[in-house]
This record gives sequence, C-alpha cells and structure tokens, in this order.
Amino acid sequence: MTDADIHGTTPSDEPGLALGGAPAASASGSGYRVLARKYRPSTFDDLIGQEAMVRTISNSFETGRVPQAWILTGVRGVGKTTTARILARALNYELPDGSVKGPTIHMPMMGVHCQAIMESRHIDILEMDAASHTGIDDVRQITDGVRYAPSSARYKVYIIDEVHMLSEKAFNAFLKTLEEPPEHAKFVFATTEIRKVPVTVLSRCQRFDLKRVDADVLMAHLANISGKEGVNAEPEALGLIARAAEGSVRDSLSLLDQAIAHAAGTIRAEDVRQMLGLADRSRVIDLFASLASGDIGAAFKEFRDQYDTGADPVVVLSDLAEFVNFVTRVKVVPAMADNLALGETERTRGRDFAAKLSMRVLSRMWQMLLKGIAEVQSATRPQAAAEMVLVRIAYVADLPTPDEAIRMIDQGGGASPALGGNGGGNGVPRGTSAMLSSGGDDGSQLRAVASTRAGGESAMRPQMSVPAPAPVEATPARRLNTFAELVALAGEKRDLQIKAALEADVRLVRIEDGKLEVSLERSAARSMINDLSRKLEQWTGRRWTVIVSNEAGEPTLRAQAQAAKEKLTDGVHADPRVQAVMSRFPGAQVVDVRRIAPDTASGADDAGPVAAAEEDDDL
Repeated sequence: MTDADIHGTTPSDEPGLALGGAPAASASGSGYRVLARKYRPSTFDDLIGQEAMVRTISNSFETGRVPQAWILTGVRGVGKTTTARILARALNYELPDGSVKGPTIHMPMMGVHCQAIMESRHIDILEMDAASHTGIDDVRQITDGVRYAPSSARYKVYIIDEVHMLSEKAFNAFLKTLEEPPEHAKFVFATTEIRKVPVTVLSRCQRFDLKRVDADVLMAHLANISGKEGVNAEPEALGLIARAAEGSVRDSLSLLDQAIAHAAGTIRAEDVRQMLGLADRSRVIDLFASLASGDIGAAFKEFRDQYDTGADPVVVLSDLAEFVNFVTRVKVVPAMADNLALGETERTRGRDFAAKLSMRVLSRMWQMLLKGIAEVQSATRPQAAAEMVLVRIAYVADLPTPDEAIRMIDQGGGASPALGGNGGGNGVPRGTSAMLSSGGDDGSQLRAVASTRAGGESAMRPQMSVPAPAPVEATPARRLNTFAELVALAGEKRDLQIKAALEADVRLVRIEDGKLEVSLERSAARSMINDLSRKLEQWTGRRWTVIVSNEAGEPTLRAQAQAAKEKLTDGVHADPRVQAVMSRFPGAQVVDVRRIAPDTASGADDAGPVAAAEEDDDL
C-alpha cells in the first residue's frame, strides 16, 4: 500500500507490523524481518543521499516557516514514504516532560507519538494509498474530517502515496482544502509520476525531488549493514549489487538479502554475478577489446563461452553498452575512473581504452549496440542475432569514415588504416584492396581505394597503437589558366564543398596563374575566400592571391548552365514537330531536353535536340 522506501543505518525497533497497525506474520516463528524493514530510517540523520531536502526542511523548521503541504517525487525505493513518516514524526515530536514546544528535526530519542507514527498506527496520522482509493468519495472523507482537531498530536498529517493515481474529480475536490487547510492539518504527497499530477496541485505544495543514491554511497551503506549483520562481503560484490539497484536503496537491500541467502557465507562477486545473471566483468572487457581490434574470431569465442555458461545475449550486449558508456565518460572526464564502486580491472582498463580509442569509434559502437539490443530482444534466435551484431561492430572497428578516406587521399594518396585487419576483423584478405564509397552532395559517388598493410596487422590490436602516416611528398606545381580548370581541379581533389561553392556562389571577374579576382553571391560563406586561397596553394604548390572585386563579373556557372538549358528548351518549343505533338495532346509540357551522342541515334545527320528528346522519352 505504501512505497516502503528504505534506507538508513539505524535498525528500527518496532515489532513486525503490517501497514495499518495489524501484526505481521513472522517468518517460521523466528520474527525475522527483511533488511528493507529492519534498517528503515526513523530520523532525518538516517537518510542517505538526500542532503538537499534535509537541509531545506531543517531550515524551514528552525525559522518557523513550515509549509502546509509537501510533495515528494522520485523513482521507486529512494525514500518517499519513509520521508513522509519522518516528516509526520518531526511535526508531532513531543517528549513526556513537554520540553519540545514545536516541530523539530532533532529527535534524539523516541517521543510520545514516535513509535505509533513510524508503525503507521497513530490515530492522527492518516496514510492512504491512492492506487486503491482513487475516487472522489475517498477524498471527501479527508476533506470532511480535516476540519476536526487532532485528538492527541500537534498536527493531523495526511500521507497520500502514489497521489498521481487519483481521478480528476478527486483532485478537484482536494484543491480548496489544499489551498486553505486548517492550521492543525498538514499534507504529504508521494508519487513516482510527477508529470501526472495536475499543476493546480503542484502549485499548492512544496516540492522535493528525491534523487537516486550514487553507487559509491550505496556501496558504503551496504558495507555498513553487512558489518552489522555479521556478514562478510567482497567490495566487488557490493559494487555489483549497488549498480544493479540503479540508485534505489530498497532494491539494494532486497538484493543484499538475496545474496546473503544465496551465498550461505561470504558474499563473493562470482556468487552475485550468478545470482543476477551477469557476465564476468573482466570477460565483458575482453569481448570489448576483441571488437575494438576487429578480431571477430576472438569475439565469437568469448561470446560463445559466456553464452554456454548461461549468460543472456541481451545482458551481454547491455553490459558491453554500459562499458562503452563508461569508457566514453572517462574520456570526457578522467575522474570518472576513480569511482570505487567499480572494480580495479574495470577502472584500469577503462582508462587505457579511453586514452587509445577516439570519440568517433566509441560513438559508433554505442549506436550499433543500442540498435543491436533491440534487434536481439525481438529476434526468434537471440544468440544468432547477437553474433550478427558483434560481426557488424568488429567489421567497422578499424574502417575509416568517408571523410577520413578523402582526407588521406588529399594528403597524397595515403592508404587508409588497416582496412584488411588480420583476415578476421572485416573479411578482407591480406594484400587486397577494399572499396569505400560515399554519396556526394550532387549525387555523385566518391570512391577511394585503400589497400591493407603488408603485414595485415589491424589498426587497433589490444595495444591500440596506430602507426604514423608516411611522409607526404611535396605537391608538384600546377598551372591554372581558366576558371573551368579550377572547378575541374576541385572535383578531381574530391572537395565537393569548394566545387559546389565555385559553381553556385562565385562570379568570375578575371583569372591568371597565381591570381583570382571574383565577385560573390549573397549565399557565399564568409570563409569562402580564405578556404579557396588555402586550397589553391595546397593543390597547385604555389601561393595564390584571391581578391573580392566590386565588379559584377560573369554569371555563376550554375546560372550559365540554367540559361543554356532555358535557351535549348525555347528552341525546342519553336520546333514545328514539337508544336504538332503538343497541339494533338492538350496540356502536354516539355519536361526536359537532352542531347544524345550522334552515334547512338539512327539518322544522325538530321537528328537534332527534338529527335534526341523523343527517343529518350523526355517529351
């Protein structure tokens, strides 16, 4: 009925009670309580990971600025309902001698009402589970009873768990009471779906977002409880439990309870992995290393070994994705590798991979794993689907991207880094060539042939060492006398951006070898002149002077091509044969006009643009 959020270090001393005050059945008469209930906090000092909320509540109590309603939100198990009960206890804290006169967060001993409040059986503290009491009649009972003063406590406190489950009418019935409650009434709401709570309710409450507890904090908390329980646990095992709990203290204590029963002695990391169905972390890292080096044979063997020992293919890929994310975070923020919740092997090798792998490779691997996990989850044969995902990752591990291949060609025709690998990374045999193609902006295909290295070594073996590129020979001097030669050179160098800009944004004023004077269109990039000057010097082996002129210059090449096409189309429209066709087919239009080579048309001596267009079905 309640969220039963759990965290804290002090075992509560109440007897086993079900919510609502009914005695809970003991386990085999032993009175054993699970760790989730035994170590449930009873004071603000016992809460872990919620320092910001505790500070705010403390300051409001000390200054007497106590709000009329709170709303607590967060994922399951972070302490929402527990915090609500502690709030109710703090509001009504009273010692038998009457020394405490108002709400306080300092509760060094159990007060008059504390035991009953923490056991959820105090008459003035009403707990309601909105998941099973969603209607307006349930809320009306609260609004009708709120007018009466508390029977023994200082405040009436209404704790409503999973408040987002209330119906729209129930929320509306709450609004007036929530906005102007009696001085003796306080409301505490808890929810995991804050977005489903109406804004009109949120605006009347003081909101606290309870965050997930960090893995290292959770790990220290579990170690403390293990010590109190007299159970020996390996730090790595506690780290696995803390990460599996994903910030939920309740989940972590439930897993610790399960691990104690599973191990029947010292809790070892291997026992926790077996219990959770996790693969050995070092084996996951070995699989990552095989994929990063393009060694698909080793990757297959490692995956098969993990699968034979009972590892789920989805879990293996998820662990791989988690390690990719960890290496990426270490690459961006090296201090991430100092997290003690991680094993020593994971921290050390994570630093090594972060230093040797590029962000491009890590991002590509992450995207492929993300798509691959979804494929494996929906596949009829998950193991085969997972192997195909590994093949794709290993295949592209040491392939250059199209822009990298073009850059190497620009630098003098250098070979791409280890396209062939060792014959197992991507399926390209040693001593052969691999074709890499990429679509250009103008629809053309850029093709670059890159040869494998003679030794067949992959660019990323476990050492991840990449050999230095061979020195580039000086570019021989080349003369350019016309603007058409300049555009052709840009196309030859595979620089589509410069080529497109020369055709669409540049109007030629004059050109001579070593000097270019142009006028620019409004659409030209600001860096166009600098980029063009640098590229000309790189391509021709001599310094060029590029000047922006005030003269209009010639039309752009694109404008000239468009004008020529329009002139040709106008000529076709004037052709009697075309006019005869269009007169017989009202509404027909000339869509395009193309010239064909004379030797491809019969009767080439008298065939013109119209005949060519007719044969090409362009009319």
